[in-house]
Amino acid sequence: MLKDTYAFSGFSVNDLASAKKFYSETLGVTVEEDAMGLNLKLNGGTSVFVYPKEDHTPATFTILNFVVADIDQTVNDLQAKGISFEHYNMTDEKGIARGIAAKQGPDIAWFKDPAGNILSVLQEA
Repeated sequence: MLKDTYAFSGFSVNDLASAKKFYSETLGVTVEEDAMGLNLKLNGGTSVFVYPKEDHTPATFTILNFVVADIDQTVNDLQAKGISFEHYNMTDEKGIARGIAAKQGPDIAWFKDPAGNILSVLQEA
């Protein structure tokens, strides 16, 4: 029934202006603004809708994953732009979970947007 329809994902933020600046200037994503919110234009033609919500509660799970060629370089570049990475029991000192060497999935590092939503950068094997 819905297999041939266009679909997109979305998430909320508490401050649309901060989100626009973060996604466009810090992360370098193409951002288009309309009357309802922001459209993040991602590689491959994917679009993600970001909308304002006054009583926004940050997601407690990863809402957006960016696949990168070199996770160490990407983490370094994002840290230079002021992004702090989350540290969990499975992450190293840089905040990267090293799944490739352990054959347990990708290398992945998590960080938050200004609204507290969890994002990641990951490098596949």
